[in-house]
Amino acid sequence: MPLALLALAISAFGIGTTEFVMMGLLPNVADDLGTSVPTAGYLVSAYALGVVLGAPLLTAIGSRVPRKRMLLLLMALFTLGNLASALAPGFGWLVAGRFLAGLPHGAFFGVGAVVAARLVGEGRQARAVATMFLGLTVANIVGVPAATLLGQHLGWRATFLVVGVIGLGSMATLARLVPHIPVDAHQGLGHELRALGNRQVLLGLLTAVLGFAGVFAVYSYLSAMTTEAMGFGESSVTLVLALFGIGMTLGALAAGPLTDRALRPTLYGSLAALAVVLAVFPFAVQVKWAALVMVVLLGGVGFMTTTPLQMLVMNKAKDAPTLASASNHSAFNLANAGGAWLGGAAIAAGWGWTSPALVGAVLTVAGLAVAVTAGVLDRGGPGESRVVAGAGTRGARDGSHADVV
Repeated sequence: MPLALLALAISAFGIGTTEFVMMGLLPNVADDLGTSVPTAGYLVSAYALGVVLGAPLLTAIGSRVPRKRMLLLLMALFTLGNLASALAPGFGWLVAGRFLAGLPHGAFFGVGAVVAARLVGEGRQARAVATMFLGLTVANIVGVPAATLLGQHLGWRATFLVVGVIGLGSMATLARLVPHIPVDAHQGLGHELRALGNRQVLLGLLTAVLGFAGVFAVYSYLSAMTTEAMGFGESSVTLVLALFGIGMTLGALAAGPLTDRALRPTLYGSLAALAVVLAVFPFAVQVKWAALVMVVLLGGVGFMTTTPLQMLVMNKAKDAPTLASASNHSAFNLANAGGAWLGGAAIAAGWGWTSPALVGAVLTVAGLAVAVTAGVLDRGGPGESRVVAGAGTRGARDGSHADVV
């Protein structure tokens, strides 16, 4: 695998750390800024809103910008948002900083996925994309727990300062390792928008919203489930979250080669497995060892859906995959918000702490139904094994050093 994938994975590690660390720092931020924990929860929403809006907007604005330069600009914006969060004089400014940090998230992964796919030969593109996403999964094992401990001992501002430093380091590795990949002469905003309107792309995005919402219906309340349903103490929450991250990593490792071999069967199989895990989850968590196994399985089969979904929308967008790829991350964050809201509604209705898993199972089955419908409609269509590589692809694959931005 090219070293440029390492630069993309390091950037994904920083993005994953800042995305999820706020959930562990909410009490510290609330105490320091004199607000309540529920109000501090707007900081999570602000980041997600930045992702949803920033993914299509920034991708559209940068549709004519060379890929490497675009990655550097997006990582610079990410770094600025985290430094602004660290220096925020009040709660309102912190909300703005979190929103700013979230803006480049989806666009970076959208552009990064296209770059990763073009760095390797046909038959290895899904593995290249999955390698980039490994940085995101490792962040949940190492980055988030370490950043949470740092924030608890040195203050939450120190966490965002460190993430800002990671952002600067990511920019350095991107500049050094990612080769120059020019934008195709025929590509532009209009071309990208037409590709986004493809029926298969839209069905892929809908699959992501429904299918992945099942994961977040549970993950959003996993800390509370650990103490209220599984019977563990508060000190075990970090371990349970780390186990979820380990599952995510294993899922990402498996998804790459499976997607390269058979895209739609991998998508169908991962969604079906996710639905089964979610349906069994409320019953299995009554036994402690089984609860830990289910957490790993949930992270594994849940994250196995991301690579085939990413490759599907990129392939169906054909030679204008960037906006569709970025919009996929808007879909994932809509799944985040929708799954968390529906899971919370189930708990508020008095259905129990594990009821979000059953809600998630229903959502995932709906996502699987959309995916199967899309597959039936697509029978006889063009192959799905590759992303059309535009101008400059050969140079990107062959180059082992960074060109001028």
